[in-house]
Amino acid sequence: MRRAEITRNTTETQISVSVDLDGTGKYDIKTGVGFFDHMMEQLARHSMIDITARANGDLHIDDHHTVEDTGIALGQAIKQAVGDKKGINRYGSCLLPMDDTLVRAALDLSNRPFLHFDMTFPSQKISTFDTELVREFFQALSTHGGITLNIACLNGFNSHHIAEAAFKAVARSLRQAVEPDPRAAGALPSTKGAL
Repeated sequence: MRRAEITRNTTETQISVSVDLDGTGKYDIKTGVGFFDHMMEQLARHSMIDITARANGDLHIDDHHTVEDTGIALGQAIKQAVGDKKGINRYGSCLLPMDDTLVRAALDLSNRPFLHFDMTFPSQKISTFDTELVREFFQALSTHGGITLNIACLNGFNSHHIAEAAFKAVARSLRQAVEPDPRAAGALPSTKGAL
């Protein structure tokens, strides 16, 4: 069973996240940040990972801690659910079009976290959501999931489309990476003997 549940409690946020890597993309997301909930729903649906997330954060200050800490907990949950990584694809990539936007994502479940984020948003906000928080979320996901993650916006002029395409592209890449490789016969996808 490739499932995990993470609870993270700080003076700024109380977060719980559960994942099922072998799900169907079901989601139940309530973070108190409307646009972020929409993005997390896209992540679940397009990765085919069932995700439940609850966040109670210091939204009277801003959305930053809630978004970042949800990324931390989700990264930890995915890392725990993947386990020893034997038999998985390990790598995933996606070139995702969405209206005016084209986003490329590629990732490696390498246990060597690194984020390359080459995205520019035309506006600082999408409704009340700070667009800079897109990077903060993916930084937290990468760092705590042990993921080498590259995301680039190749073109686009609508901030909502750019953010959504990024979440969908990462989701599709995650789906590919965590899926079992039928030819791997449970072998670790590395010549090092460890990931």
